[in-house]
Amino acid sequence: MKWSPSQLKELLDEEAERYERFGFIESDPISIPHFFSKKEDIEVAAFLAATISWGNRKSIIANASKWMNWMDHQPHDFVLNHSKRELMRLKKFVHRTFNGDDAMFFVKGLQHLYLNHGGLEGSFSRHFKKGDIRTSIIGFREDFFEIPHPVRTTKHVSNPETGSSSKRINMFLRWMVRPGTKGVDFGLWNAIPTSALMLPLDVHTGNVARELGILQRNQNDWKALEEIMTTLRLFDKNDPVKYDFALFGMGVNNRFNATS
Repeated sequence: MKWSPSQLKELLDEEAERYERFGFIESDPISIPHFFSKKEDIEVAAFLAATISWGNRKSIIANASKWMNWMDHQPHDFVLNHSKRELMRLKKFVHRTFNGDDAMFFVKGLQHLYLNHGGLEGSFSRHFKKGDIRTSIIGFREDFFEIPHPVRTTKHVSNPETGSSSKRINMFLRWMVRPGTKGVDFGLWNAIPTSALMLPLDVHTGNVARELGILQRNQNDWKALEEIMTTLRLFDKNDPVKYDFALFGMGVNNRFNATS
């Protein structure tokens, strides 16, 4: 079926409304930061959960929960005040290719951010320029890795400069920036507007976008992301990433065929 722009907007608005609900949280990695109420705990838990958000969602949630447990369910305090012995708990951590050495550095990297760059919000916000979230991600990445780090760990913070769609970072930024009026995202940060956010592009969102005709590019890279965002910003210039709920929900729940 060939969709007109008005039909596409109507469909995506309807599907976004269907999936952006409190019930979405339970089976999604965003459930991890929802266990916390302190701003910095939410930020740290969200960043770590988003970092390992690839593969089976049940496994992601289970491993992120284990990570929080090893941090005594006080992730911000652990980041700032951990001892060497406490940090070594994370040596056993494994999620797919993300291992204990990566986990230990992530804690050190976060500590560096909170002590020297105003935390996660301070780093991302300081590098945000002219509505371009790409510069924010690149600058944050430089801050995060400016202390000694395992070379292998750099692959776990995606880099738009190499063409990556930076799905997990964009997902984290959606969580932090979009208003929490519907109980899903948090709306903790104000320096970055929702209009500048980019879709967390993954297999599900990419495939549905191609089926709907809003993505022609075969790779799920930054160029594909820019292509999709051109259309989504026509549908809602102030909050285009609300359509992440529509595209992801339709893909993961195999709803596309039911609507075509």
